Amino acid sequence: MKNEGDLEKVKGMERFGIPSENALGVSMPVTRNLGRKIGKDHKLALALWDTGIYDARILAGLVDEPAKVTESQLERWARDFDSWAVCDGTCSNLFDKTPWAYGKCFDWSAKEKEFVRRAGYVMMAVLSVHDKKRPDADFIKFFPSIKGGAADNRNFVRKAVNWAVRQIGKRNRKLNAAAIKLSKEIQKQGSPSARWIAADALRELTNPKIQARLK
Repeated sequence: MKNEGDLEKVKGMERFGIPSENALGVSMPVTRNLGRKIGKDHKLALALWDTGIYDARILAGLVDEPAKVTESQLERWARDFDSWAVCDGTCSNLFDKTPWAYGKCFDWSAKEKEFVRRAGYVMMAVLSVHDKKRPDADFIKFFPSIKGGAADNRNFVRKAVNWAVRQIGKRNRKLNAAAIKLSKEIQKQGSPSARWIAADALRELTNPKIQARLK
């Protein structure tokens, strides 16, 4: 991967809230292409992750084999999250395909560590998109956790809470109505974070284009 790195990209990473100390500056298209060439390789994924290099960890999430991932691996990798990019990429490319995905939404969203907590809400969002067969009731069970997270003013947490609300609300008409109701309840909490989460979610969930698609 070092040959594909770009120092200019590394310098610009901080602007997007991504630590650049252990980064090579490999673009996502190149990383994804490399992942396709490698295929699935659990042992390689573990080795890539253990390097601590940002780009290698993104690739690890792409090439790991969900069937070989253990719950202890999920917990260890989640504790290692140090940026939204590694957190979101690993959750959406790997963690959501494991048997523990649904449970970790509750476990991690209750944690204090910023990117572990973010991971809980990211899992809610990506399961809303990827898990086509899961019943509506399972997503409604996330609502108490979402309400609790709405009071967290940390940027990377509140954005993930907002993402979860929006994705659940775009799944179907029933969940759209439920997510709109949830957003209005969050709005009443009154904190700056809650007001932003609710306003942004309501703006998207009530958008005529979204409503037309759901109908």
